[in-house]
Amino acid sequence: MSLPKGRHVTYEEFEEMRKESEQLMEYIDGIVYMAPSPNTEHQRISMKLSAMLFNLLQDKDCEVLAAPYDIELVDKESDERKVVIPDLSVICDKRFFTDQKYVGIPDLIIEIISPSNQSHDLIFKTNLYQKYGVKEYWIINPILDNIMVYSLGEDKQYRLIENEKRGVVKSRIIDDFEVDVELLFK
Repeated sequence: MSLPKGRHVTYEEFEEMRKESEQLMEYIDGIVYMAPSPNTEHQRISMKLSAMLFNLLQDKDCEVLAAPYDIELVDKESDERKVVIPDLSVICDKRFFTDQKYVGIPDLIIEIISPSNQSHDLIFKTNLYQKYGVKEYWIINPILDNIMVYSLGEDKQYRLIENEKRGVVKSRIIDDFEVDVELLFK
């Protein structure tokens, strides 16, 4: 769901809206999107993946952060800002952390689809993350018990490298990160 209808808001207006509300909001192209509360299945999947990544990345250069945590994407040419709240973000370049958010491009983003946000994650965010150069984007679909993995090619275009309902899905950029699809959805 987006707010307000009929007009775009500036980044500064968005920041003021957030100060006055406890609602999770994303800001993309002047439109404010209300982030839905995750259901139980969504939370269970998020916790499993978060624990796996946390344990894997201990004592390494990368770290995982779970929602709600803001990722601010900045277009270097126009200075246009977008704020997204991915379910999980793996960040290896720690120079761009602030006290409240990360202003930069995560290496890996994982989104877990909810019935209310399917097209937002499947189409809109796929294009957005590709445009900003997220190296790997995982879409976890508990509706279909499916994992899709997109990898950014040298041509800056995503390639669908995994689309699985069973077996093991492996990351191309995070060494030793692999997920047994059927176990994830148990």
